[in-house]
Amino acid sequence: MTATAIRDVATVESFIAGRWISPSGATTALLDAATSEPVARIGTTTPDVAAAAEHARTVGGPALRALTFPERALILKQLAQHLDGLKDGFHETSARTGATRRDSRVDVDGGIGVLFTYGSKGRRELPAGNVVLDGPTEALGRGGQFVGQHVYTPRRGVALQINAFNFPVWGLLEKFAPAFLAGVPTIAKPASQTAYLAESVVRAALASGLLPEGSLQLLSGSARGVLDVLGDQDLVAFTGSADTANSLRTHRAVLGGGVRFTSEADSLNFSLLGPDAVPGTPEFDLFVRQLVTEVTSKAGQKCTAIRRALVPDRLVGDVVAAVQARVEEKVRVGHPQAEGVTMGALVSLAQREEVRARVAELRRAARLVVGDPDRVDTLGADAERGAFLAPLLLLAQDTGRSEVHEVEAFGPVSTVVPYRSTAEAVELAARGRGSLVGSVVSNDPDVVRDVVLGVAPWHGRVLVLDRDSAPESTGHGSPLPHLTHGGPGRAGDGEELGGIRGVLHHMQRTALQGSPRALSAVTGTWVPGAPRTTPAEHPFRLSLAELRVGDTVEAGPREITLADVDHFAEFSGDRFYAHTDEAAAAANPFFEGRVAHGYFLVSLAAGLFVEPQPGPVLANYGLENLRFLTPVYPGDAVRVELTAKSIAPRVDADHGEVRWDARLYNQDDVLVATYDVLTLVAKQH
Repeated sequence: MTATAIRDVATVESFIAGRWISPSGATTALLDAATSEPVARIGTTTPDVAAAAEHARTVGGPALRALTFPERALILKQLAQHLDGLKDGFHETSARTGATRRDSRVDVDGGIGVLFTYGSKGRRELPAGNVVLDGPTEALGRGGQFVGQHVYTPRRGVALQINAFNFPVWGLLEKFAPAFLAGVPTIAKPASQTAYLAESVVRAALASGLLPEGSLQLLSGSARGVLDVLGDQDLVAFTGSADTANSLRTHRAVLGGGVRFTSEADSLNFSLLGPDAVPGTPEFDLFVRQLVTEVTSKAGQKCTAIRRALVPDRLVGDVVAAVQARVEEKVRVGHPQAEGVTMGALVSLAQREEVRARVAELRRAARLVVGDPDRVDTLGADAERGAFLAPLLLLAQDTGRSEVHEVEAFGPVSTVVPYRSTAEAVELAARGRGSLVGSVVSNDPDVVRDVVLGVAPWHGRVLVLDRDSAPESTGHGSPLPHLTHGGPGRAGDGEELGGIRGVLHHMQRTALQGSPRALSAVTGTWVPGAPRTTPAEHPFRLSLAELRVGDTVEAGPREITLADVDHFAEFSGDRFYAHTDEAAAAANPFFEGRVAHGYFLVSLAAGLFVEPQPGPVLANYGLENLRFLTPVYPGDAVRVELTAKSIAPRVDADHGEVRWDARLYNQDDVLVATYDVLTLVAKQH
């Protein structure tokens, strides 16, 4: 391909400090994976990462931290809706990377789905403001006026996110979403080979007008020196080869500069067929279907693909024959947009040659049983001009050879590894020295337990696939934003996603020590022992606009009679002996005689503190952290203190959530019960 032939194609640009910037130096051509036609050009030098980092810290960070968690979550939801309306165009561009329509849905739709998930979790699970509490307060003194509280607050740096070529959309958005929700601006560095697709998504995201200035920037080109400008508040999330990850991990900014580094690197993931899963069982069929899917999805260019298929030695022949039959029946290699094609091309001709070289290494310890690395029939494309490769299955001749457990052919390649016992299978799985995911396909709970507990220390995620989970399972190779994505050892020792865990990764956990009043002021959450205020009106008469943290109501006392206990036992049907049999209750080591039902006390407390007339309180939707601390006997008198603990307006509704601290005391001011009452309250009267 000559320079003249590719002169007029688009150039992938960077977005830095609020403007799009073309590369200033030399460029190189990016070619269509299926046709080798030019798609775009990209710079070969490093963009101005220093300017991007400065803009992120001084503009993006403050703009994000000015928003609350729910406000940022709502933006993610709206951004997801915006990008979802444009996804057909992204799919068209994705085909140039060699991805079929199904592959593109995993990448494009999956990435947009991550935004939807974090948009939902952020609104439901994170508080209003910028502080997340980590656990309850800790009493540090006897009098209750010196307490501790762990909190998370946003780091004041930038999240530099270096992504791999195989998932240019999902990789971008799965890193961006938790950082944005945490209040940390992102600088995205896509892999050059597919950067034109990442750029199109970033352009669309910025054009939406939803993102605060400086919250998302794009570096297109070389990654050399990108860590040089980072400091102690910055974070790096890397996806790519283990060699590159190790090089970055030993950079001075990471070793001595305080940069928080996480990586997702090479991973020889396994899938195990249980000894019980013989031909004819649902699990055998599930194993074969999953193996073929993982080998062919994205042409095997997945960090989560099955590289080692652990199979009982007596079932190896059956598995190989079943895989061969399914490949012949279901797999059609060719142009990703051609009718009937189920597997597209690798990302480039260079990548195809890299995979062939790795297969040659594997063949030192394994023989080829399905496919030919030098020959493939293609639909709608020239097999030599495109980066096409047939699905390849090898059979390990010597399971002890290092190649089987250390060589990763990053393409449509997997190796069957025979085992004789589940104990041996666990040892073989561990030979991978750390993986992103493993799967166990078995209907035998003993096999599942032994394998899962055996392999868990070496794997970031373990899927158990059987006839029950199969109808809803998303499969071996599908990370979900609700769960952590990463793995120990050679897989990088990092974690991404993980729901709110992914958000907290971008924040700093700090142990606060001080008085309840001080901690309440810092956290925006009332801490027992902090000042309380009795408003002129009952707190249930106050809207969110009027209610304040610390507003309280006290009610009671109410004497508990034996008739109350008998009535509740009869009315509720709860005739547990401690409430109905004096002698049996007295014989109980915890009681001196008959005691009131705990749930009766909770109901009684509600009767004491509730304001019955219609008002801003719309509903009580739950209790949390209920604990009964001291028995209540007939003749005791109970009073209640109810205090507004936290207030969280919903950004997309006309109401919000109020968490109330409820405390019941007896006539001796001894704490009887504690719990949180959750209510929905209107923003205005």
